[in-house]
Amino acid sequence: MTKRKRGQGEGSIYKRKDGRWASVITVGKNPDGSQKRRFFYGKTRQEVADKLNKALSNMKTGDYVEPNKLTISDWLDTWLWDYKSTSLKPKTIESYNWIIHHCIKPIMGTLVLQSVRPDNIQSMINTLSKQGLSARTVKYSHTILHAAFEQAVKNSLLNKNPSKHCILPKKEVKEIKVLTINEQEKFMQSIEDHRLKAAFFVLLFTGCRIGELLALTWKNVNYDAGTIKITQTLQRVNLFDKGSDTKTKLIFVPPKTEKGNRTIPLLESITSLLKSHEEKQLQEQNLAEEIYEYNDLVFATELGKPIDPKNFTRTFKSLLRKADLDESTKIHSLRHTFATRGLENGIELKVMQEILGHSSISITGDIYSHVLPDKKRESINRLSNLFNISSSDKEDKN
Repeated sequence: MTKRKRGQGEGSIYKRKDGRWASVITVGKNPDGSQKRRFFYGKTRQEVADKLNKALSNMKTGDYVEPNKLTISDWLDTWLWDYKSTSLKPKTIESYNWIIHHCIKPIMGTLVLQSVRPDNIQSMINTLSKQGLSARTVKYSHTILHAAFEQAVKNSLLNKNPSKHCILPKKEVKEIKVLTINEQEKFMQSIEDHRLKAAFFVLLFTGCRIGELLALTWKNVNYDAGTIKITQTLQRVNLFDKGSDTKTKLIFVPPKTEKGNRTIPLLESITSLLKSHEEKQLQEQNLAEEIYEYNDLVFATELGKPIDPKNFTRTFKSLLRKADLDESTKIHSLRHTFATRGLENGIELKVMQEILGHSSISITGDIYSHVLPDKKRESINRLSNLFNISSSDKEDKN
């Protein structure tokens, strides 16, 4: 029998026949009532003693975690589908799943959850940045990993979250594309005879998002008040079967935030355009007869079905070509164009925030900061009459 050698206060520490040092402590009871023991091994007595003392300290403070070989890959799948999928919107699940499988797992998936150190996570952040991913995507990857680790702490799989205090890439300032007055006029001319002319005009003169536009229903169009009400958005999402991509489907979901539910005023010309569009849609419905699928959608296919946002974007690209405009222009630029024109023409930032459905005024201010310097100058110049400084006074002061 191996002779055990104990140091004072070290507990049960002994040397094995193979030359390694070992230790054992009781950490609780098994379901059958027997004692649950934890073994530690090391090349030296001090190494084992350090492991033992750390375990004893964690048991006293309630931070002890039962060891297991669960990998980050397995835990992320459990966290996403068992803890998050019931509370997230389908599009959010899709984005989480993409980040997990394309950003986190390739770098950290095989690591044992309990072995992860802060430097492992910082290394992932640095690697993703070097791969050319945007700062937003890198931060999103860290956010997802951080949330998964938080749940692991709650589940007593970790005693602390190793993703805290990481250094993340600086926020990128993206240059937004806004149509010039000339480009805007050329685009409007290119859609003059298009079936979806009203749809593009609504985008350009309300600043709503493409998903909100394609989910707009006639019951939310108020001709008397001259408004449209945004209550939902149309998205194409992946349908998942426990982490496996199967197929996609168009679905209607509520706006992402409370501010997304909003009423937007219309110009009289846009209201008139919608009335004409409704008449043409009724003609399409009569022609299609029983094969028409009525969904109360303002903008639908000729058979009444929802318009896929991707198909709508393709139509936008074809109209850009027709207008001889830059084909790299994104359809979201129509929203930016509306906001820029509005701010240039005196709409207050707070009002613009409400129209666009931003969750905070700081978001609106950050995105459209290119407009604000001129607006600041205009606002200051309006004060000149209040002080009534004569030209002689100006000369004296100079």
